[in-house]
Amino acid sequence: MVQEHLVIFQPSGSRGYIKEGDTLKEASRQLGVDIETICGEKATCGKCKVRIEEGFFERYGVDSRMEHLSPIEGREKKFFDKHEELAGHRLACVTRVYGDVLLFVPEESRAGKQVVRKSARDIPIEINPAVRKYYVELTPATLEDSLGDWERLQDELKARFQLSNLTIDYQVLLGMQEVIREGDWRLTVAVWMDREVIKIEPGLQEHSYGLAVDIGTTTVAGYLCELRTGELLATESMMNPQVSFGEDVMSRITYAITNEDGLDRMNSAIIEGLNSIARGITAQVDLTPGDICDVTIVGNTAMHHIFLNIYPEYLGKAPFPPALHASLDLKGRDLGLEVSAGAYVHVLPIEAGFVGADNVGVLIAEEPYNQDEMVLIIDIGTNGELVLGNREKLISSSCATGPAFEGAHMQYGMRAAPGAIEKIKIDAETKEVFFKIIGKEEWNTELEEVNAKGICGSGIIDAVANMFRAGVLQKNGRFSKDLDTARLRVDEEGPEFVIAWSNETSIGKDITISLADVRGVQLAKGAMYTGAKLMMRRLGTDKLDKVILAGAFGSYIDKESAMIMGLFPDCDLENIYAVGNAAGDGARMALLNREKRVEANQIAREVEYVELTVEEGFERDFAEAMYFPHMKDRFPHLKDLLPERVSRS
Repeated sequence: MVQEHLVIFQPSGSRGYIKEGDTLKEASRQLGVDIETICGEKATCGKCKVRIEEGFFERYGVDSRMEHLSPIEGREKKFFDKHEELAGHRLACVTRVYGDVLLFVPEESRAGKQVVRKSARDIPIEINPAVRKYYVELTPATLEDSLGDWERLQDELKARFQLSNLTIDYQVLLGMQEVIREGDWRLTVAVWMDREVIKIEPGLQEHSYGLAVDIGTTTVAGYLCELRTGELLATESMMNPQVSFGEDVMSRITYAITNEDGLDRMNSAIIEGLNSIARGITAQVDLTPGDICDVTIVGNTAMHHIFLNIYPEYLGKAPFPPALHASLDLKGRDLGLEVSAGAYVHVLPIEAGFVGADNVGVLIAEEPYNQDEMVLIIDIGTNGELVLGNREKLISSSCATGPAFEGAHMQYGMRAAPGAIEKIKIDAETKEVFFKIIGKEEWNTELEEVNAKGICGSGIIDAVANMFRAGVLQKNGRFSKDLDTARLRVDEEGPEFVIAWSNETSIGKDITISLADVRGVQLAKGAMYTGAKLMMRRLGTDKLDKVILAGAFGSYIDKESAMIMGLFPDCDLENIYAVGNAAGDGARMALLNREKRVEANQIAREVEYVELTVEEGFERDFAEAMYFPHMKDRFPHLKDLLPERVSRS
């Protein structure tokens, strides 16, 4: 009998058992992972580079080792420098599997690039940046006036701009005299927070640039802004390179704890990722990373700690204390970031538990603390976060939902990429399925070749909601019996419903939703609904005036499907809004308006964090929330959307 080994591909999350002796490229084909190759797998193009991650990954129960692969060949080595070889890079087309492995497919090796959905929206921001530029003309030094150049500059800045008690960054000081003379004593000075000179340039340099970054568990997004005008110049996104160490925050915390160099490896991965974003985003507008004079960072508490290289062990243990709550201002160079030598990085404050700086970013962007309405904000990322309240009081909490909605644990689930089914409708009478895939405008019935590869998050929610709406699923999540449709069938694993027939896919088989898939969605949506309900109970309200769907994922969810499924309690559909990556918006606001940094610190301390799992009634409420849309709660705003026979089921 041929032995098989577990192979896990990141960042797609695809995994499966592969025959011993098969190549990683063969494994990728079997598991639906698109790895670039243009040489017919002859190891002559070097396009199929992958990186082997070594260590024990508790989440998957896999011990990944280089020794579990065939020895590196001479023809491979010509494509790697020494650093890449030592870091575990291999060519997928010739590397054979002889044991369990977890590997990361770099962006450039992916034939089908993931669609990263973290675009910026147009929001009004009052411009008051932490970094301002000042043009000065100094009196040249003479034998009679030999005042030090720094003191000369200090005096001029004080006299012309009332900037007193200024200090200067050491690295800037080292090059100051040369720059002054290069500009013939005319220069532009960048001052941070009216306190420190962080950059000196020869002549008049009006433009000033800053970078706002949202470090998501799955996706990292950067926004390059002109600090003087507030203009958004460019955006750049990428998969979080830490995905190879675990899909969610707990798996990454576990990796840091169980591997001696785990934290260092994850920290290095995110720092290199941010440097890659800085290079890419500045190249779009003919700049360099050295032009970036200020940086703001948001991220959940685990991403915050790993970015700062803070050991996250205690985040994984009750009462889940962070190392610190307050915001931080650190030199970018001290963190390893390739930005202007004197530039600061402002890391926004965190709230509590896993509700971190990303949620603070959402708050300062949406400002529920300035509203009278009872607002529920749901940030649907890999780590789902909830905020409820108004100007009187705000409470927050978090729950792990992302992997289910991102398709990580569904048989045909996948992250958002070309070929992923993103929208679904089901005819209530015929049970026929209509869907759209990423990368094509038409619905499947309008395409000659559909080539669906799987289902992404928005499609998963559409699928389950419409299966319930069409009577395929009952309120309890079980499949209805005796339906007259070939799409509902039973195999050795149990019942499943066909979303796309094999002739509509690029994987050679039907794409289905199984009972296990539905259960995974029920667990995720049940956790989200329960969190909202417990928070409403704590605030003494039974009515939501407004629901805001934040996060890149939230922008693509159909709000009807979300409420039909029971992702949150009943609300007028007209008052449900998708606001995109509000955490990134908050990071931009803090970049462009220093008062937002003060506001962030204040609101982070005022929001009350609720640990849902210890709340009275949690288990009962969670069990009831597993139903579609809920076991008992009424949804008057769904009255015209759900057939009576379905609402009674």
